[in-house]
Amino acid sequence: MNSIYPATLNDIPQLCSLLAILFTQENDFQPNAEKQSVALHEIIEHPESGRILVMREGDLILGMVNLLFTISTACGGKVAILEDMIVHPSRHSDGLGSQLLQAAKGVAQGEGCKRITLLTDRANDSAIRFYQRQGFEISGMIPMRLALE
Repeated sequence: MNSIYPATLNDIPQLCSLLAILFTQENDFQPNAEKQSVALHEIIEHPESGRILVMREGDLILGMVNLLFTISTACGGKVAILEDMIVHPSRHSDGLGSQLLQAAKGVAQGEGCKRITLLTDRANDSAIRFYQRQGFEISGMIPMRLALE
C-alpha cells in the first residue's frame, strides 16, 4: 500500500535522486545534488515556505511533489507554486501522479491558497495533458527568468 506523507530530512537523498531524473528531462535545469539538498532541507525545515509530499512504498519513495507558498496581489491572498513533481518512471502508469497531485491540492486548500501555478516544458505533451486532466489550464502568460548567480 502506498502512502503520502510530508517529507523528512532523512528523505533528502532519495528526493535528490528523483530530482536528478526530473532535471535530466527538463531543458532549463541540471541535476546538482548539493544544491537540491540545500533547498530541500530549507523547505522541510521551514514549512511556512512550502511543503514537500512524498509517496512511499515501505522505505522507498516512489514520487514527490513540492509546493511553495507566496502571496498574490491578483488573487488577494496566499497561492502555491507547484515547483517539482515527479513519479519514478517505472511507476508512471500506476496513477501515482494523480494521487500525489490530489494530496498537493488538499495541502494548498488547507493552507488557504487561492491558486496553484506550475511550469512544465513546452515540449512535454504528456505532462501538459496530465495537468489538464487534473483541471489545470494553459495560461496566456509566459515565464521569464533572470539568473542572479
